[in-house]
Amino acid sequence: MGSVFSKLWALGPAAFVVKVIVAAVVADGLLLGFILLRRTYRRHYFAKRDRRVFEFRQKWDKLISGEIPYDAWRLDNFDRQIVEDIALDAFEAAGPAESARLLRFMRTTGLIEKRIFEARKYRGWQRMTALVALGRTRAPEGIAALAEGLRDANHETRHAALRGLARTASPQAAEEILTWIGERGLQAPPLLIQNALINCCRESPRMLLPYLQHADRQVREMLARVLGEIPVNSIEGALIALADDDLPELRAAAARALSNADHGQAVEALSELAEDSVWFVRLRAVVALGKIFDPRAVRPLLRALTDANRLVRMRAAEGLVDRKSDMASIFAEAVAAKDRYGLYAYFAALENAGLRKQLEAELQARAVHGDSNATELLAVLASGELRKAPAAGQLLAPDHEAMAPK
Repeated sequence: MGSVFSKLWALGPAAFVVKVIVAAVVADGLLLGFILLRRTYRRHYFAKRDRRVFEFRQKWDKLISGEIPYDAWRLDNFDRQIVEDIALDAFEAAGPAESARLLRFMRTTGLIEKRIFEARKYRGWQRMTALVALGRTRAPEGIAALAEGLRDANHETRHAALRGLARTASPQAAEEILTWIGERGLQAPPLLIQNALINCCRESPRMLLPYLQHADRQVREMLARVLGEIPVNSIEGALIALADDDLPELRAAAARALSNADHGQAVEALSELAEDSVWFVRLRAVVALGKIFDPRAVRPLLRALTDANRLVRMRAAEGLVDRKSDMASIFAEAVAAKDRYGLYAYFAALENAGLRKQLEAELQARAVHGDSNATELLAVLASGELRKAPAAGQLLAPDHEAMAPK
């Protein structure tokens, strides 16, 4: 009786097909066995983890306070990872007092030092994981290790370090980011750097000024956008200087930031920026003027109502309509400008704000008292078209002085 191999050899070319089929069946069986083994292991792993999480949750206060000895869980990698994950998750919803308590716990147990060590010594995904965990703690002592991560060759590691620094919301973190930018340029997405600096520079926007003056164009434009997003009450003079900068992006950022500055200094600078040669600079200035409820802001807004750019006209109209206390006088000035596109923008803003009836009531009240200009303005309001415009200032005698620039 011949062997199996001799019989296969007798099959000739068909033997090769049989061998391939057998190999495929064996490979499929091994793959299926691996999948089943892996699923079994993961099922047991997650069941074990769920039990331990439940146990730790039941005695969490005692664990945090130290009533349960730290050595009871810290020497076991599985338990230590669970405790750290619970603590980091708790940071996300904790108030100031609870955050301080959790941070003290992580310092006492050495979890922060462990992550700092890993962030400095490890590479690849291990370093990135350590940087993410370190950032979630918001610990000031982790800023130096996070700053070292900014100089990693891997872009994902740099992004993790940058997000970690953003979470600290610390001026010290902002200094590290600005130093890194000064050394290496923009080695991460500008929006990511911008968001990190917005979080970290709120307490001290002045630290941006040296980099705004001496960095290259791309960095200056990004920093200008940061400046436009944070309170700048302490640097109004620097913002007014930026309003004369050669870069349109910086002038636009200065206009946006001036809406949060002292109104006494801001209105004059914004009035000049509202006549800038670049449309988006004018747009930012007009938006800022619309937020400043100062009588001196009305005149530049009225000029912007006749701007060549539609967006500038629309935002100027919105800023004028928001001044509900002087609607009739402002409407008279808008009609006297004899610009139909500006008037259309004003009508659109009036409808969007739902204030048409209020303006109509004010004009009717003036018409009842014998004001002929009010009657003509009512006709313009009803038709939505320019007719014979009243002379500018006739209806405005009581309020003209308040709106004149000083």
